[in-house]
Amino acid sequence: MVKRSCPSCGPETGGEEKKGRGNPISVQLFPPELVEHIISFLPVRDVVALGQTCHYFHEVCDAEGVWRRICRRLSPRLREQGSGTRPWKRAAILNYTKGLYFQAFGGRRRCLSKSVAPLLAHGYRRFLPTKDHVFILDYSGTLFFLKNALVSSTLGQIQWKRACRYVVLCRGAKDFASDPRCDTVYRKYLYVLATREQLGVVGTTSSRACDCVEVYLQSSGQRVFKMTFHHSMSFKQIVLVGQETQRALLLLTEEGRIYSLVVNETQLDQPRSYTVQLALRKMSHCLPHLRVACMASNQSSTLYITDQGGVYFEVHTPGVYRDLFGTLQAFDPLDQQMPLALSLPAKILFCALGYNHLGLVDEFGRIFMQGNNRYGQLGTGDKMDRGEPTQVHYLQRPIALWCGLNHSLVLSQGSDFSKELLGCGCGAGGRLPGWPKGSASFVKLHVKVPLCACSLCSTRECLYMLSSHDIEHHPAYRDLPASRVLGTPEPDPGSIAPQDPGGTAQACEEYLSQIHSCPTLQDRMEKMKEIVGWMPLMAAQKDFFWEALDMLQRAAGGVGQGPPTPES
Repeated sequence: MVKRSCPSCGPETGGEEKKGRGNPISVQLFPPELVEHIISFLPVRDVVALGQTCHYFHEVCDAEGVWRRICRRLSPRLREQGSGTRPWKRAAILNYTKGLYFQAFGGRRRCLSKSVAPLLAHGYRRFLPTKDHVFILDYSGTLFFLKNALVSSTLGQIQWKRACRYVVLCRGAKDFASDPRCDTVYRKYLYVLATREQLGVVGTTSSRACDCVEVYLQSSGQRVFKMTFHHSMSFKQIVLVGQETQRALLLLTEEGRIYSLVVNETQLDQPRSYTVQLALRKMSHCLPHLRVACMASNQSSTLYITDQGGVYFEVHTPGVYRDLFGTLQAFDPLDQQMPLALSLPAKILFCALGYNHLGLVDEFGRIFMQGNNRYGQLGTGDKMDRGEPTQVHYLQRPIALWCGLNHSLVLSQGSDFSKELLGCGCGAGGRLPGWPKGSASFVKLHVKVPLCACSLCSTRECLYMLSSHDIEHHPAYRDLPASRVLGTPEPDPGSIAPQDPGGTAQACEEYLSQIHSCPTLQDRMEKMKEIVGWMPLMAAQKDFFWEALDMLQRAAGGVGQGPPTPES
């Protein structure tokens, strides 16, 4: 029998060995290649747990040889080791944690389902649901076409079944986009930004890489249009804006400049060739010193985030402009591409853009909302529109943010590394599971979030969550300086009154006033449950308060029931 004896723990001590068992043998006597080979057969979760037992196993379980064997076992068709400082470990964990989960809003089935995982996929980087299917881009530039089956339920509603099969749509893809409207019914075409080898001088066999945009039918995956750019231009992102007849494609170069071209989608399926003109966008023409890092768009506006964290806006319709800024004073219908700068207190890392509202997350993890708040989709606790970015004080350091037509979602992580999904706004159609009446504040939704969830998307029929963990993606948030923790200007030296962090005391007074205005004990209990959902508490704390309120309600003879438990 072999017993482990590592140098950090020392040999096992105790009484004499039982007769016939011999002396204990140190695991260090085995060849390192043999130990790594044995460990590579363990599941990834067990390899990580074994590496936390002692210093010796930590070094063995962290060796690239172990992760190379695990990666080849998880993805036998993966030929390249990927990139980064730990390529095999990164590739193994990417493929171990990849997954696409979805929960249908209609019908009786209210739980997460997992789609089929393509064996060829090297992790999941981005996904996009369309009218009938889902498209996934992996870390090696392969775009997969997941074909879903739509079936009718017993209640007459349309339900999504798990993806039944998949095909490779194309390789060498950098980014892709479709109709920017929230309703997937409009997503007829898929625009793919890719790199292709093109022949050089006529009569020679030399070739060079050129970027191109290929257009595919989402229903069948058939390519219907292709445009190729000069080899000197290299792009990294594509977004769409505008209607079908005047669809503008915005292309972001590696240098941070934006070019645009206009196509008519209604003529893409006609067998003819024509030339489109590529022009520099006004954002890059008027502000050439700014480098754009990323873009976001909807059907009537575009948002740009620079590499310094600044935010600029293009708004193309007066209605959306009024919803976002509360006035039409600076709107010029003859110059819709003029970028408007948003005033923000810190560097912005990422954003979410809905139809008439938006969300921004800064380098300190603070969330700012702006725009129309008719349904409470800003999460500010009321239904007052905001014409400038307004901080949501009780939410911090989100993993992902999503703004839909009239609701918003936030993916957050607790101190115990568990993830939860919060939502606010309109709850009609089941878009806020557990809160059919909606909420003007972010409340915890009754959705079991995967451990490695990193992005989300909500459509009229379904809620999607993408799971993928990249060990090279470290949290980018910074700690807020001590002078700005309170979220208010620095106090005067002569002022000794303590500040209220985030207006907590004022919010609690408002909550008490709402409870006091309820006429009956039953109404007060229900209002208290609703307020607990608004408060920035951990999931376990909220579940405790809800259960305690249910017990008090039953003891007082109440018949109402609180939110269902996670098990239900």
